[in-house]
Amino acid sequence: MDYQGMIIRPPSEAGSILLQVTLGCSHGKCAFCGAYLAKRFAIKPRETVLADIRYAARHCRDQRRVFLCDGDAMILPQPRLTEILSLIREHLPWVTRVGVYANAKSLKRKSDAELAELRALGLGIVYMGLESGDDEILRAMGKNGDAAFMVEQGRRAKAAGFKLNVTVINGLGGVERSMAHAEATARALTRMDPDQVGALSLMLVPGTPLHERFERGEFVLPDAPGILRELRGMLAGVELTRGLFLANHASNYLPLKVRLPSGKQAALDSIDRALAGMTPLKAESARRL
Repeated sequence: MDYQGMIIRPPSEAGSILLQVTLGCSHGKCAFCGAYLAKRFAIKPRETVLADIRYAARHCRDQRRVFLCDGDAMILPQPRLTEILSLIREHLPWVTRVGVYANAKSLKRKSDAELAELRALGLGIVYMGLESGDDEILRAMGKNGDAAFMVEQGRRAKAAGFKLNVTVINGLGGVERSMAHAEATARALTRMDPDQVGALSLMLVPGTPLHERFERGEFVLPDAPGILRELRGMLAGVELTRGLFLANHASNYLPLKVRLPSGKQAALDSIDRALAGMTPLKAESARRL
């Protein structure tokens, strides 16, 4: 397989065939993100992608899912993306689901009919980074669009039949906007109503604009109890029709897997025990991006 640079994929795609169809991220301006600092965005040649699919056909017959890398493969022109999905269906007929990262801009570029076409060709899950529902934080972090725009595009993805997995980042508002971040993000998630929420805890990456602000004293990162209080506020405020709220990423201090709405109170009680010192938190040295 032709892998260029570091490959990023969601935790739930650990067992998937990773098919790199683009390099980097089409936006590439988020102040906190160091995932693609060494890559310029580019679309990989058709011949390279086809060779990888043929390789997977020979060597990946036990893997039932495919994830399209890198950071925003949904940005591919519709004819190119439909061709890739058709090639997967042709050469990997045992694959049951294809997943992709998508930002609100790339979803906006697809019409409802185009999203439906992608769904019919096997694209089953979309991973979208909301990060925060607070517009002031989104502007400061260089995200593309406000919370209302991202909620709208997430709802369009769900309406097209995709499973929607949305990422948020605790700590992104710093100490100053910690609870505003929690409350606004809970409201945005409630309006979007994703199938799954993945809550990460901010880890500052050297070389990013946010790390530089931190070094200059312009951004103060909440400590572990502050992150937990923020997580509690977010979880308390979010209402999903039916879905999972996961805070089990390697960056988190307290792993949680919450089925909403039924498991909310038990999860809040778990956070309260941790805040009271009754449950140990993950050590800083054990946290990972």
